[in-house]
Amino acid sequence: MRCSVTRRALLGAGLALALTGPLRAQSPLTVLAAASLKPALDEIASVWPEPVAISYGGSGTVARQAAAGAPADVILLAAVDWMDWLAGQGVLQGEPTVIASNRLILAGPPDAAPLDLTLEAIEARLEGGRFAMGDPVSVPAGRYGQQALETLGFWTSLQSRAILAENVRAALAFVARGDVALGLVYASDAVGSGVAEVARIPQTAHQPIVYPGAVLRGARPGAEAFLRSVAEAEAVFARHGFAPRPAG
Repeated sequence: MRCSVTRRALLGAGLALALTGPLRAQSPLTVLAAASLKPALDEIASVWPEPVAISYGGSGTVARQAAAGAPADVILLAAVDWMDWLAGQGVLQGEPTVIASNRLILAGPPDAAPLDLTLEAIEARLEGGRFAMGDPVSVPAGRYGQQALETLGFWTSLQSRAILAENVRAALAFVARGDVALGLVYASDAVGSGVAEVARIPQTAHQPIVYPGAVLRGARPGAEAFLRSVAEAEAVFARHGFAPRPAG
């Protein structure tokens, strides 16, 4: 009897291993990504031959998660300085690569008219209300936005009227819901969102907006191939309003 029980136990254990082995092999590649990448990255991941799980957030938020040891294979950010910081933390595997670039716009509700890029025109459009942008402390779009408003001479007057969102997609949501008349967001955010681009921010008013990606230390096989595929998906990024990655 004891031998029979032991045999059944061993068979059960073998079956459990046989069932869990394939599940482990099929566990998704895990990606931490800047929120503004969501439309393009979701499309890229949907045709990747293996499962991909993506966690989106502000670049500062996901960078700190990676530095703290969050289980992830690839990280894609909206700012070079956060990637440089991660390199200094010793969590990257190999050199980062630039996957895309972007530009800033002022967005309004769907029926919003074009707007002259002057302080007077912006204040008139706000009608005493507020506008939305990413938090400059942790959100690259917010930092680029602050740089632009400072360069244009608007920041001192507008700073107190800014709603600082946790990521640029959250800033866009304020505009899409009609909570604010204007949002300072990426051009790619306006594509397919229903909001209107009312003014373009001069690219000379802020640092270049580029998206670096990197494989994280200890990543599973397939991470480098996925990052390479993302960097080569220029047509996908273009469809979603991103600018081409810089040459070289």
